[in-house]
Amino acid sequence: YVLDIPSTRKAKRLPIVLTRKEVNSLFDAISNDKHRFMVKLMYSAGLRVSELVNLKVEDLDIENNYGWVRKGKGNKDRVFIIAESLKEDLKKCEEGYLFKGRRGHISVRSIQMIVKNACRKAKIKKRVSCHTLRHSFATHLVEDNCPIPTVQNLLGHESIETTMIYVHTSNPSLLGVRSPLDNC
Repeated sequence: YVLDIPSTRKAKRLPIVLTRKEVNSLFDAISNDKHRFMVKLMYSAGLRVSELVNLKVEDLDIENNYGWVRKGKGNKDRVFIIAESLKEDLKKCEEGYLFKGRRGHISVRSIQMIVKNACRKAKIKKRVSCHTLRHSFATHLVEDNCPIPTVQNLLGHESIETTMIYVHTSNPSLLGVRSPLDNC
């Protein structure tokens, strides 16, 4: 007697990743300075959109180029990096939520619409979401030879296996990898 029980495992697909040129085109397509700043911060720190909206000024150590995600996925805190180019804008933020909105902080939906509209305006044909910026952040770190355990910590992944996907999304030519045939 054999039971035919369908597997609950999903096929693993590689995440969609933007090139650095596409990331810059996305930024350039956002005319509102505050909106561009939010999207740049999300990409530059590898933040989930929910983490971005819940950021508070007191979670930032701007002088030392890092901040803390408080109660992120899995109710865990984790450190994130602050890009040097965003420090001056961050210093201008007032107490409380970094990005204020009607109900305390800006909504996740608002940021999703900003990214969607910017992709359309930048004529990026890929299926892009806010999470695509996180995938792009991780992939670009790997391409810049950042150690995988460091990428794992910055993303807040419990397992290194989860982080290893970004090795597969990296551009081999940017990693300095050549075919062995080229060395024969």
